[in-house]
Amino acid sequence: MDWSQKVAIVTGGSRGIGKAYAEALHAAGAKVAVADLDRDQANAVGEACGGFGARVDVSNEGQVAAFITETEKRLGPVDIYVSNAGIGSSDGPLFGAASAPNTAWEDSWQVNVMGSVYAARHVIPGMVSRGGGSFVIVASAAGLLAQLGCAPYTVTKHAAVAFAESLAVAHGDEGIKVACACPQAVNTRMIEGAKDSLLAVGGVVEPETVAQLTLKSLDEGKFFVFPHEEVADYIQGKAAEPDRWLGGMRKLRRGLVEKNGRPL
Repeated sequence: MDWSQKVAIVTGGSRGIGKAYAEALHAAGAKVAVADLDRDQANAVGEACGGFGARVDVSNEGQVAAFITETEKRLGPVDIYVSNAGIGSSDGPLFGAASAPNTAWEDSWQVNVMGSVYAARHVIPGMVSRGGGSFVIVASAAGLLAQLGCAPYTVTKHAAVAFAESLAVAHGDEGIKVACACPQAVNTRMIEGAKDSLLAVGGVVEPETVAQLTLKSLDEGKFFVFPHEEVADYIQGKAAEPDRWLGGMRKLRRGLVEKNGRPL
């Protein structure tokens, strides 16, 4: 796809995967507006990528809508929206499937799911009226499989994948290209201190790999982005023999509990 002079929004773009998306899009010719809780770093990345940055809490619909409006005022109509901001299992202690507090569930739901819903609500109508656009949701392999020790993350990432599918079905005939990135471990702050445990199963990829593969998927019209190719095989195995897959996950959990000496 030709991104020359196109306008992009990237949430959670001050570092990690989001920063890699901003830089990849700018390298391809786009002007990028960066949203993040870290205002200064967001603006630094945005200005380096031909745009600007601002502090935006994606769980607040008003802030999301205002940022889209400001971006279109300063840079022009939004051609691609990358919904990358998220909170994960490293943001707090590990919990059993039902022991996480309500705040963990509510925060995960608002950021990992509603952040994308709010964005789509305010950006897709304009894209449709102009004949097309692209919307990227950065989910996780946990949205198709599972993440041990953090049910709120697993459940909301499953919902993020389902919402991405809904967008693709509802707006694909209106010129909207949707991509859903589902990596396992990515070399970001989220996995600091955990590279030898569950998050590193399947290896660790660089943020730049996720971004480049996503742009390639949009160019090829593909929905899923699998930076870890084995995830596709895991999904097939889970679908073919769900009981065996669950048994394998329990075995993995037992091994990690024995290794780490704590509940998971």
